[in-house]
Amino acid sequence: MTINSIATIDQGEGQSLSVAGNSYRILISGEQTGGNYAVIDMLVPPGGGPGPHAHKDMQEMFYVVEGEIEFKMEGGGYRAQKGSLINIPLGGAVHSFKNTTDQIAHLLCTVVPAGLDSFFKEIGKPVEAGVFLPPPSLSAEELEKLKALAQKYGQTLYPPDYLG
Repeated sequence: MTINSIATIDQGEGQSLSVAGNSYRILISGEQTGGNYAVIDMLVPPGGGPGPHAHKDMQEMFYVVEGEIEFKMEGGGYRAQKGSLINIPLGGAVHSFKNTTDQIAHLLCTVVPAGLDSFFKEIGKPVEAGVFLPPPSLSAEELEKLKALAQKYGQTLYPPDYLG
């Protein structure tokens, strides 16, 4: 609900999507902020997380609410635990993350400017909050379509082994 341009989002509100086996809830979309930013609540199951990618014109910040995530970036890695913040500045640094534990990891992601939320809406499948669907198995043709769609939203996708 919006009150005098102040948005309030209750638990369970926001669009929930299954994206590559993860469960993402868009709390604030770019449509609501004039494209200035978006906030996404992310639940990442064991083994989940995106492959290496970069977005040179978007800053991305992750706050670990619960659990832990193994971040990989050019130049090394970082085990982010509850209370950690990861800031990926403008410029296109290649990064990825994976939940290497046996517990669900809970992240809060803010992107400036918005756009990642629109990408997720286009590739994700609507689900109930907290529902996980298995990651899709993509053919070579489907992978090329995904790469083209990622580029539409300012992202570059890299091979799974790009960061070692």
